[in-house]
This record gives sequence, structure tokens and C-alpha cells, in this order.
Amino acid sequence: MDTDSIRHNMSVTLNTTASALIALLLLSNSTQLSGEEVSLGAGSYSLERPEHCEALPEKIYKIPSLTGATPSNQWWSSLVWNEFSQPLFAHPMVLLCTNNGLVVSDPGSAIDGSSGNIMGGGIPQGGDLTIAMEGIQFPQANYAGSSDWFITAEFSQDGKQLLTHFGHGSPYVFCEALGGKGIILCGEKPIIWAGDENSATLGVSLRGHHYGIFGPAGSKWSGIEGQKLTNSSPEPYFTIALLPDNSPETLALFARHAHNHVSATRVTFKQQNGSLHSRYQFTLTAKEKGSQGTLTALYPHQWKYSPNKPLNLSYPSVRGEMKLVSGLAFTTEVPIQGLLPMLPKEGIPDRARMLSYLSEEASKKDDTYRDTYWEGKHLGKLATLAGIAEVLEAAELREQFLSEIKTRLENWFTAEPSEEAPKFYYNQNWGTLIGSKPSYGSDSQINDHHFHYGYFIRAAAEAARYDAAWGEKWAPMVELLIRDIAASDPADPLFPRMRGFDFYAGHSWASGHANFGDGNNQESSSESLNAWYGLMLWGEVTGNRSIRDTGLFLFNTERTAVEEYWFDVSGTNFPREFPNVALGMIWGGKGAFATWFSGDIDCIHGINWLPFTPASIYMGRFPDYVEKNYSRIVKEREQGNDLNNGWGDLVCMFGALSKPDRAADYIDANPQCSLEGGNTHAFMYHWIHTLNSLGRNDASVTSDHLFSNVYLKGGKRTYAAFNHGKEPLQVSFSDGTSLTAAPGVLTVK
Repeated sequence: MDTDSIRHNMSVTLNTTASALIALLLLSNSTQLSGEEVSLGAGSYSLERPEHCEALPEKIYKIPSLTGATPSNQWWSSLVWNEFSQPLFAHPMVLLCTNNGLVVSDPGSAIDGSSGNIMGGGIPQGGDLTIAMEGIQFPQANYAGSSDWFITAEFSQDGKQLLTHFGHGSPYVFCEALGGKGIILCGEKPIIWAGDENSATLGVSLRGHHYGIFGPAGSKWSGIEGQKLTNSSPEPYFTIALLPDNSPETLALFARHAHNHVSATRVTFKQQNGSLHSRYQFTLTAKEKGSQGTLTALYPHQWKYSPNKPLNLSYPSVRGEMKLVSGLAFTTEVPIQGLLPMLPKEGIPDRARMLSYLSEEASKKDDTYRDTYWEGKHLGKLATLAGIAEVLEAAELREQFLSEIKTRLENWFTAEPSEEAPKFYYNQNWGTLIGSKPSYGSDSQINDHHFHYGYFIRAAAEAARYDAAWGEKWAPMVELLIRDIAASDPADPLFPRMRGFDFYAGHSWASGHANFGDGNNQESSSESLNAWYGLMLWGEVTGNRSIRDTGLFLFNTERTAVEEYWFDVSGTNFPREFPNVALGMIWGGKGAFATWFSGDIDCIHGINWLPFTPASIYMGRFPDYVEKNYSRIVKEREQGNDLNNGWGDLVCMFGALSKPDRAADYIDANPQCSLEGGNTHAFMYHWIHTLNSLGRNDASVTSDHLFSNVYLKGGKRTYAAFNHGKEPLQVSFSDGTSLTAAPGVLTVK
């Protein structure tokens, strides 16, 4: 973070005036061209679907009053793609929209890792209970609005309406039955352990799971001798809650907050003293007088970094233990990982060898334009090579890499009526920007946009850092891509807010539709972080602090979630019987030691490492875990410690985060080793020898400047900072060290 941020103790709300102005500015700069093309700055995009792109569904299941872009890529997204949803893993509950209403179950009571995957409980036939309306079968369920981590699902028929409000972390489902009588259908005959037919509050157990059922004050529940519970009250509201246990004290605690309906949720953040301070705020509508606040269960990536004291109550989940807190808000304080646009020249012990590597890459002339994913990987490779050439002071090579970046991006950013690809088109029905050619469902399913576009954004940032005029010329198109994956304004006229990022779960989701029995999923967490790295760089290079700081929030929040859920660096979240040391994929309802494309152990681990860039330093924050992970892979892979095969180059580079000397021996003995498709010998050499020369990532030291690293070797620290500005910058580190970063270059002390 820069010193101005510290001086003003800047608090950045994701709904910023700046982002709204940017959106309006982009719209005002848009001009309809002949046919279906829209001009935007120097570039353009199409409103017509190219033949390469499969069509998105015309039907969106949402209430008619919701206009504009439709959210996708969320844990609840199957609701908007289907008449009824797939299981919605809100944690600690799982919910399902059906023609009877909203089915609720407890997925945390059946977690097992012995199969090599982490499996949780789903929804049994009929669920634990169903929130319904007397005599009504609903034709569909509709998305009726959402805030940062809460959603409303609406069921209606014949003028009668059931509204259900629920969200991540909340043990409550808040309900309103309008025009009819709300009922609870139990999946089996419940055990009533608190209350009776004259009580507004009931404590019940079904299938060994405990629930509180809360009617309005003075109301009664009838039918408690059977499986249908009916409330008698002129008031339309009621609440159910999943309880951690069946004690009267717990039921009383939940009852005190049961009628404080959550009407909105919001995350705000600020940078302070080398940490990211995030505040998770609830807006409540009190249906009755009583205790203020609500109850919410924090995931491990939250409670481990929160000053809020948890209650002595928790829930099991496939992400680990969720601890209950009460109040109107909670906060987290996460140490910020500094990042660099390139690694120091001290990581190049043999200049001639590096020049040979760079020249080899520069000689690979290729005018082919790939699909958005593989084109992105190529652009990412060029961006990394340009940075190496810069620190090597190989100006001609750097210019060649940057020239190719600019040529390729300009072609993508210009939609000619006569071409099918490369270009982008905007789908007005869903509110999304789709590249042609697409890949892996990025068109008809809105999959993986942050994976693909992150490479484009980072490459554009590298080009703009060297050529500010080029950056200014093409900024509207670059920022259109940014808005597609990370629009910060909920009133953005073209895109949903933070398309795939889950504010409460702390990470992104890859599937646009989440149309799976296990909920949504994300495989390549590292490519998600690559996108947020790109936002940070672009925002810093162009002076757009809103984009830069949005990237800061997304990168450090998701980085923390990756450490907890993909890696479990502290060994507290995976089940004890789970035999592996990492996951390949996170699902709403499970954790999978697998990928979509391969069962090879290199790929299962490596898909959460690639692309290796200077930002990959974050994976070295826990070197003991790195060594544990590396040792497990080498033990299990078919070729053992012979890394000159498969994705052995990535295994070597990951292992360098714990033992760089071992990796240096390998690359020096195998200068032309086999490579994963997005990697180069040049960066492999630079990465390994930076760590070997300067030391491992020292996560114990933070900085007041975002673009910095601290290395530790033999008790000696080396400090590096890149100053994107035009004047010298004083950078202070938390151990008391300071350095003066020269403008426009990487300074090492």
C-alpha cells in the first residue's frame, strides 16, 4: 500500500463512487457502430454472438422486477439457471428449492475423508424439513435478490408467495408467507424436546440434527404429534435455525435473535499497518422487540484472523470447524502479502544463460490466436518474459515481447463485423463479456472468466507500465474485462457485482451455473489469484486506486482461503483420516483430490500452482507445509524424484519455496528440462535462483507498500520494492527497515 493510503487510513467500500463514475464514463464513451459493434475507446466489442460461441439460455429464473445483469458463478447460481435449484451449500446448512418449497438439511454430520476426498452430507429424500405453504405446489423457484452473502428465493402460485432469506454462515432461514399459511414439513416424525402445541418456539430433532422453529410472539404450532407443523398467527413471518446442540440454553440464545431478519449484508475494507482489515456488516429488520444483532458461523479463514471472540458453539463443515459469533458485524485482519511485477536481477547468476533462454522464446514466432484460456496463458508467458528482459537490461528482447502483447491485445480488443475471432461479445440478457473463441464453457455456461481474463489484464498492465499512452488508449477495453470478473459497483449497468467471488467463503467459484449435486466448484485457485494480481498491477500502473485496492482485497482474502482449504497449511481443517496433503478442487459440498482433466498427482497439485509468476511467492508463506507437500508428491508420483517429465518443472518450482538449493541443483543439471505448457525455462531459472540467492519468502515482515517482497536466508533479510511512480518512494517494513525505492525500477536492499 502507498503512504497516502496509510495517511488517510483509507476505507474502501466495494460500492465506490469512483467505480460508478467509471461505469458511466465507459457508457458515455460507447458508440454504436454499424451492425452490432459497440465502440469503446480505441477498441470495440460486439453485441452479436459469434458462430464460435454457443448460446446462453434465454430463460433466467428471477422475479420480473429484477432488471440488469444477472449474477452468475455463485454458490447459489443453479437457482437462476433452473426451474428449481441444485443443493445450495450455505454452510452450516444445505438447502434445496423444490416444488414443495425450501428443503433444509444439516450436511455437517456426515463428513468423512477416508476415501481420499472430503465428503460431506447432502440432502436425504425430503430433507430434514421443508419450508412450505399450505396446499401449494410451486411451478418454479425464483431468484429475488441478493447482497454480499445473503440471497432471497421466492416461491409463488395463485397470488400466494413464500419468501425465504438465507446466506453463508447463517444458521437461520428467515421466512415470510404472504397470502397463505406457512408450514413446516418434517422429513420424519420429529422429536420435540422443547415447547409444545401452545408454544411459539419449538426445539426439534430430525435424523439426529437439531433445529429451532420460531413463530411470532404469542403464536402456536399445531400438528406436533405428526410431520406437518402449522403456525397460527396473523403475522406472516417465522424462522427456522439449525442448532449446534439440543440444550435449552442454546435454543434460548437462538430465540433471542430469531426475528431479526437479515435484509442486507456488506463487506468493507481498509489497509492498515500491513494488514487487510475487512468488516462484515449485517443490516437487520427487527420483526419483534428483543436482542440486537444476529448469529453467524465463521469459517476457519475468518475466525483465525478475527478479533471477535466466538461463542462456545460451533458446527462441523467440509471447510473445517465453523465458530459462532453474535452481533451486527465482525472483522478480520489478514497480513498483506507484497507482490512484485518482476523478480530481482540478483536471481540471474548467469546472464549469458538467461539471454539464451529469452532468445529461444523470442524466436518462437506464432501468429495463431487461440481460445481465451490458451491465448491468456500465452499472454501471461510474454508478460513474465518481458519483466525478465527488463531486469536483464535486454531492451530489444523486452520490446519484442511487449510488442507482441500489444498486437495481440489490440486484435482481441477490436471487434470487426467480418471476423468471428479474436474478439469479445457482450450478452445483454445475462450481462457478461464472452471472448471468441471460447473454451471450457466460458460461453454457454459463463465458466472460468476470471481464469481466462486475468492473463489478459496482467499482460495489459505490463504493456501499460512501459507505454502509458498505450495503456490510456486501451484502458476502456481492459477495464471492461475487469468489470466482467470484478465489478465493484452493485449498480454497474452492464455487469453483476463481483461475478464469481464469494465474499463470505473467501474465494471464487468457477462454474457459471453451479448445476451440480455438490454445488459450485473451483479447481485452479492459483489462476484466480493471478487475476487479482492483474487487477493490482493494472490499478497501480494506471493510477486507478479503486481497481488496485479491489485487487488487494480479492488477492489477500482468497490467498487466505487457499491456505486454509486447498492446502490446510496448519493441519486443522482436513479430517484426520484424509490421506492427502492438499485438494485439487473445492466444491460446496465436498473437497476433491482430483481435477477436471487428469488424475495425475502432478496435475492435481500443480493446477493450484500455475501460472508461476512473481506473485507465486505467496505459496511460500508456510515453508514447512511446502516441504510436507513436496515430499508427499515425490513419494507418490510414478517417476518419484525424477522431475524431468509430466509437470515435474512445477513440482521443482514449488519445492524451491522450502529448499531452493535442491531446486537450483535440478535446473542446473537439467537446463532444458520438460515444461508445463505455460512455463518457460527463463522464468523457472529466475524463480529458483532468486529464492536460492536471496532466500525464502519471509511472511513475518510486512510493508506499507503493496509492491514489495522480503527474503530470508541464513538469518539475513533482503528487501525489494518496485516503485511505479515518477518520484522516489520511502518504503517502511514492519521490522523497522526502510528503503528508498527509485522511480520506475525495482530496488533491492
